[in-house]
Amino acid sequence: MGGFFGAISRQPCVNDLFYGTDYHSHLGTKRAGMVTFDPEKGFNRTIHSLERDYFRSKFEDELDRFVGNQGLGVISDTDPQPIIVNSHLGRYAVVTVAKINNLREIAAELLEQKMHLSELSANNINQTEVVALLINMGKTFVDGINLVFRKVKGSCSMLILTEDGIIAARDYLGRTPIVLGEKEGAYAAASETSAFPNLDYKRLRDVGPGEIVRLRADGVEVLQKAATRCQICSFLWVYYGFPGSDYEGINVEAVREEAGRQMGHEDPTVADCVCGIPDSGVGHALGYAEGRGIPYQRAVLKYTPTWPRSFTPGNQSRRSLVAKMKLIPNPAILKDKSVVFCDDSIVRGTQLRDNVRTFYECGAREVHARISCPPLVYGCPFIGFTSSKSDMELITRQIIKDFEGDPDKNLEAYATTDTPEYKRMVAEIARRLELSTLQFSKIETLVDSIGLPKESICTHCFDGTGMQPDEAYRLDHEKNQRDTQGQKSQKKQKFFYFHYCKSYSLYKIKKLLFLLRLLSFCISLTGVFVLTKTRGR
Repeated sequence: MGGFFGAISRQPCVNDLFYGTDYHSHLGTKRAGMVTFDPEKGFNRTIHSLERDYFRSKFEDELDRFVGNQGLGVISDTDPQPIIVNSHLGRYAVVTVAKINNLREIAAELLEQKMHLSELSANNINQTEVVALLINMGKTFVDGINLVFRKVKGSCSMLILTEDGIIAARDYLGRTPIVLGEKEGAYAAASETSAFPNLDYKRLRDVGPGEIVRLRADGVEVLQKAATRCQICSFLWVYYGFPGSDYEGINVEAVREEAGRQMGHEDPTVADCVCGIPDSGVGHALGYAEGRGIPYQRAVLKYTPTWPRSFTPGNQSRRSLVAKMKLIPNPAILKDKSVVFCDDSIVRGTQLRDNVRTFYECGAREVHARISCPPLVYGCPFIGFTSSKSDMELITRQIIKDFEGDPDKNLEAYATTDTPEYKRMVAEIARRLELSTLQFSKIETLVDSIGLPKESICTHCFDGTGMQPDEAYRLDHEKNQRDTQGQKSQKKQKFFYFHYCKSYSLYKIKKLLFLLRLLSFCISLTGVFVLTKTRGR
């Protein structure tokens, strides 16, 4: 997925920038970058690969050469970034958290307009560079950012480091977050609020969907108000988010525990203990244990933080190895026990299958799995949360193909809780993974646990719903155009009515004055006639 952190201060901000970015390391494993700006030394940028090392060890020795009171840092699961640009808008650097599905189409349009792409790596187009080129096509930064919103299919949030502050622009449908923090003499923008406390920042507010703001050391300026729609990714609370982070003011760990608590209340399964797969299954397991009324125990432990997420590596054999090596079971707790273990999701089933077999090898009598989100039936077109190249890598689609002969057939029925198709699919997943029982959280439970309206949350990977940002932008601006035209028409009607009424009133006044003059003349004439006749006598 990726994450970023930006800081601007009256004082040097390099330490805040370094540690704030480091707190986003759980969001990506490919590359990282930092850039600062100083009026005398200009922009200073470094990019490193994270595939064999960590952010902190890569950047710590280079910190002394970064100077300035403002800067950006990024953890990227895709492109090398930041990108530094010199254009008619001035010099600036940009970082993105994005998934641009129509990247090649946009790139082709830009090339037709005689622009060029320079950040090519292994024949792949750098999507952050494409975003920068679109921004450059605007008369202002706001115009350019809106062009990004208008063009992109997928999602795109960005931070832009200019010579005059940091511009933060959240994805038009708000699928990825940007949260603002403040402390005396400084402001920050981050993907994760968990980056704030130890750096003494207080959460200020979330940037709204499609909103554009500029941060300076003395305040935050709104350059464009938030759009009317929001479809923030529900998977942020299920998996991505650090437990201490808040999105839309809603805490990640609180959501996970509440979802587990509701599942525990409804589940009649008899078991000896509950455990959570570290790290993202722990909150759900704690809630489930409370709701079910059985003890929580650490039956499986994460050895070190050195192993990346199991579904991140592109090679299947490597994924399988990572899934096995990073977790160590505790036989003393598992032996002769009926165990409920909670996990965040089932993508391919790689990690889960290995865990189940290991539990049985350690002496577990029964292994029940409780998953904190509904089955992943649809691939995500909005956020790159797996390295999957196809929906067929999802275990659900493999099973649907086996059942139906077509992986895309009758998906709505398979995605709807408690339909015959749904129950058959879940039973088959349980069989393939050698589970005693398997239950997924209901989509209603997930939405209720988050606490936002269903229409404000993206649940596409579960039920296939959701809107593309370019479509939302078009609909919103067509409505605005209609409203504007309607207002203009009303003003025009009022103008003509006013002038008609004004003209009519003047006509009536002139007519009255004419009649008064005529009456005065007649009176005068009558007076002369009477006077003449009187003298004649």
